[in-house]
Amino acid sequence: MPEQKIIVNAGGFDFEFEKDKIAKFEIVNNKDENFSFLYENQNIKGNIISADNKKYIIELDGERFPVQIKNELDQVLDQMGLNKPKTTKINAIKAPMPGLVIEICVTEGQEIIENDKVLILEAMKMENVIKIPHEAVVKKILVKTGQAVEKGQTLIELA
Repeated sequence: MPEQKIIVNAGGFDFEFEKDKIAKFEIVNNKDENFSFLYENQNIKGNIISADNKKYIIELDGERFPVQIKNELDQVLDQMGLNKPKTTKINAIKAPMPGLVIEICVTEGQEIIENDKVLILEAMKMENVIKIPHEAVVKKILVKTGQAVEKGQTLIELA
C-alpha cells in the first residue's frame, strides 16, 4: 500500500507531506488566527488571515500566501480530473521561496505537459518539487544546479 500523504498547495506549488513526517510537527501555540509550531528544531510562526473549507490565506514574515490542504479524497478527485480549476497560462516559472536549486528536470526546447516535474528547490531543509501547471515548451533555463535563488526570481521561461 502506498504511503499516505497530505498535499499542501501554497502559492500554486504542491508540497507533499507523508503522514509520519506530519506527526513530527509539534504545535506550540494555537490561539485564534495565530499559529506557531516546531519542526526539526525550527520554530515557524504566522497568522491565518482567512480560512474557508481547507483553503487558507496565511501570513509568514509579513508575506501572504494562499494555501490549500488536500487529503486523500481530494487527491483522488484530482487524479480523476474532477477538482481541476481553470488555469491561466504562465510564461515563466518563478521561485515560490528563497532556496537552492537541487535538480533541473527539463532542457531548453523540451515540450512539457501539465504536472511534469520542472525542477527541485531546497528550502528550509525540505526538497520542493516544482511542477508545470499546463502544457508548454521550455524556452530558456535561467538557473543552474546548486544556485541559490530568491523568492520571485524567474527560473525558467516558457513558450
